[in-house]
Amino acid sequence: MVEVRLARTDELDAVGELTVRAYAAYTRGPADPYVARLRDASSRATAAELWVAVDGDRLLGSVTCCPPGSSYREVSLPDEGEFRMLAVALDARGSGAGTALAAHCEERAREHGALGMALSSLAEMTAAHRIYARLGYARDPTRDWSPLPGVELITFAKRF
Repeated sequence: MVEVRLARTDELDAVGELTVRAYAAYTRGPADPYVARLRDASSRATAAELWVAVDGDRLLGSVTCCPPGSSYREVSLPDEGEFRMLAVALDARGSGAGTALAAHCEERAREHGALGMALSSLAEMTAAHRIYARLGYARDPTRDWSPLPGVELITFAKRF
């Protein structure tokens, strides 16, 4: 059974490594500067909310929920929540962990008074896009953006 809870301090290294592995196909290898950001679960836990999906002692995935005022917010409007770095362990894909984590971020956003949610993704992350579609997200091309040359992010949003 998938349980979602805040990441514990003693799990941060494992969460960082899980995130790096989950994103490996979408980075430019170990020298990619984004790999260090993915690995830095401690900063995410401090500047945002770092949630994990677990089954007993097994770490299935994680997500960074970005509450109002978080430096991790990138595309959300003032009345929206945002989440980033949704990562599911390769051997846990299909377990429902990704959906549980995304849905939990929606709950957290509602608790903060948000009326909707937004997030960015690479076009190639089609497994994640299926989760977003199941949860009612739609593409919002007006908010697509590029954080670095050669990195094109697409935006998904929904209203609650």
